Amino acid sequence: MSEVVSQAESENQGIGAPVRRREDLRFITGDGRYTDDINQPGQLYAAFCRSPYPRVRIDNIDASEALALPGVVAVYTGQQLVDDGLGDLPCGWMVKSKDGTEMISAPHPPMAATVANYVGEPYALVLAETLQIAKQAAELVDTDFTELNAVVDLAHASGSENIYEGIENNLAYEWALGDEDATKMAFARAAHVTTLDLTNNRLIPNALEPRACLGMYERGTGDYTLYTTSQNPHLERLVLSAFVQIAPEHKLRIIAPDVGGGFGSKIFIYSEETSVIWAAGKIKRPIKWVADRSESFLADAHGRDHITRAELAMDEMGRFTGLRVKTTANLGAYLSTFGSSVPTYLYGTLLAGQYKTPNIYVEVQGTYTNTAPVDAYRGAGRPEATYVVERIVDQAARELGKDPADLRRMNMIQPEDFPYETPVALTYDTGNYEASLDKALEMIDYAGFEARQAEAAERGKRRGIGLACYIEACGLAPSKLAIQLGAGVGLYESGEIRMNPTGSVSVFTGSHSHGQGHETTFAQVVSDKLGVSYDDVEVIHGDTGRMEFGLGTYGSRSLAVGGSALMVAAEKVIEKGRKIAAHMMQAQVDQVDFENGQFTLQDSNQSVSIQEVAFAAYVPADYPEDLEPGLTEKAFYDPNNFTYPAGTHVAEVEVDLETGVVQLVDFVAVDDFGHIINPLIVDGQVHGGVAQGAGQALMEHGIYDEYGQLQTGSFMDYTMPRADDLPDFRVDTTVTPCTHNPLGVKGCGEAGAIGSPAAIMNAVTHALGNKDISMPATPEKVWRAIRGE
Repeated sequence: MSEVVSQAESENQGIGAPVRRREDLRFITGDGRYTDDINQPGQLYAAFCRSPYPRVRIDNIDASEALALPGVVAVYTGQQLVDDGLGDLPCGWMVKSKDGTEMISAPHPPMAATVANYVGEPYALVLAETLQIAKQAAELVDTDFTELNAVVDLAHASGSENIYEGIENNLAYEWALGDEDATKMAFARAAHVTTLDLTNNRLIPNALEPRACLGMYERGTGDYTLYTTSQNPHLERLVLSAFVQIAPEHKLRIIAPDVGGGFGSKIFIYSEETSVIWAAGKIKRPIKWVADRSESFLADAHGRDHITRAELAMDEMGRFTGLRVKTTANLGAYLSTFGSSVPTYLYGTLLAGQYKTPNIYVEVQGTYTNTAPVDAYRGAGRPEATYVVERIVDQAARELGKDPADLRRMNMIQPEDFPYETPVALTYDTGNYEASLDKALEMIDYAGFEARQAEAAERGKRRGIGLACYIEACGLAPSKLAIQLGAGVGLYESGEIRMNPTGSVSVFTGSHSHGQGHETTFAQVVSDKLGVSYDDVEVIHGDTGRMEFGLGTYGSRSLAVGGSALMVAAEKVIEKGRKIAAHMMQAQVDQVDFENGQFTLQDSNQSVSIQEVAFAAYVPADYPEDLEPGLTEKAFYDPNNFTYPAGTHVAEVEVDLETGVVQLVDFVAVDDFGHIINPLIVDGQVHGGVAQGAGQALMEHGIYDEYGQLQTGSFMDYTMPRADDLPDFRVDTTVTPCTHNPLGVKGCGEAGAIGSPAAIMNAVTHALGNKDISMPATPEKVWRAIRGE
């Protein structure tokens, strides 16, 4: 655990210092500026009419009664958006099936026009002078529906009625990765094969701030401005201009102000903001929409939802020789923005884990159902892969009579093996997995577990311990490879550093902060690199009108990619500053060194500060003739590989035999994130991720009934972890720096949610005497398992 220090107490506020997040002051004092805090004169309020059925034909919409209500300004339908020429909401990653054919993307209009395909899908938009009137009028819209047969059960979806004409068996794709024949041979020669059926439960994101937007149209210029809760505003602008065709890109500005959490669910382009910005252009007035929590449950993109059969082949010693995985992934009713890539390239490529398994083959069926679209949720494919690998390794250890830690250790990739090429298309650059395992086992007192287990038994509890040794791939890259694999955009990031005349620094980044602390960590990076005061660095993000094109924040990419872009830009600032300093000191450029904010002439006591150089750049009374004035530099950074954070998580649980309640009593996480910029923020990211992982393992489950109605549509039915459900997490790190970015960092934002579900479920299984149950391990499931049901 990092020692908390105030900015005043910390002598070093640069790289490595546990500086408190500067943005937190405005958040905890109510001075944050979220989308719902922004209002415009004359704005209207939007409410959506949503399908009450999972699959229906929309026969007729009668809005006459709604329009007669005083204060109602307009009602627009999905068909009107289609008639106006708006394009579909696209999927941003094209996946090919194993036979080489392109995936089949179901048509996804901005609002349902003729057919609605999940409960909560919007099909009409009501605009009124107040929110109350808009909601009241939405209930007065009279819609005639014809119910159609819905496909809800993922396990039987491929054998059910086709939801879409031309999409047979409801399959968007049948994707595969690995050498099938070599893997078959490995299983034929195996001394032991472990088989395990797994379910990765559907999750509903529930960020603290619900989605919201405020759309505006300027009559005089034809410009559109959209304030919205987005994790990547530039991508939003690209999609809304190039694909949906709201307006030309130079006429559309997207601003994502303070955003209260996202966890992936605010990456995507949704119906609501698309409809609102279109309607603002039609009605020529600002329009605001803020989701209520029920709408968020119904219409935010959900996460996970896999059914998997995994098989692990081993030799006589217990060494892994082959892994075979077949997964059915629920895509929901439509392919969301990155929904196709999560169960494929972000999942199958991670099935090697930390182990030297020579043969791996995975097949994934991407399946449509009449449920909310499924896309990235914290970890996005990596938690699902880790869950498969770490659960079957534990099962194998039980079957072989080996200690789970020992079986992992004997199969781990060793430091001398790097760079290590896996059989599923990745090349790990560096790591020391055994070091993280050893430290985690020491911190949890693995050797003393039996004594704690015996003590729990005396209290009538069953205590279990579980491990998970995870690896993830962050900072998706390089762009050329990603595009070859189907990505619709590059995966670089942009950064700009502007030295102002008085020596302060403005930093512009294409990354977006919605809880990660970029205003602090990016300021630390730039402060450290340029040798300026941390307090003199301002970080600006989230506005397409103020910075270069960027790709936003997801996949733990911000520091590894966005931070690296800033490092490159800072190097450019220093190099230009060196030329100016050389001129000021009447020296050659190669005679000038730079360190700690000072340009120093070699073999002399002459020096000028970077602030003096900045002033000279803007007040060029005596200035190099071949240089432009100013001290501003931009950079784009495109990584040449992923980064690969890894670590070991260990959980201990106690099970109440009478009630089936599982208590998470201890949790240790030892992670390798490469170099640490701010250990305090890193600890917080791990804590939050572990809490979400514990929620998935023990409580959370998005459930649809057989009729396609969401049964967990409120916090009354969808259980979220609270503080008293969690122990004091103990976290630590090992360090093997990333070899291919200038900061040596790897990414930390999702690790807690990747390793913790498998560790906790392995602990539950251990406590139940090796009885396997599916997530979440609810009291009822556990109680039935105890009784052999």
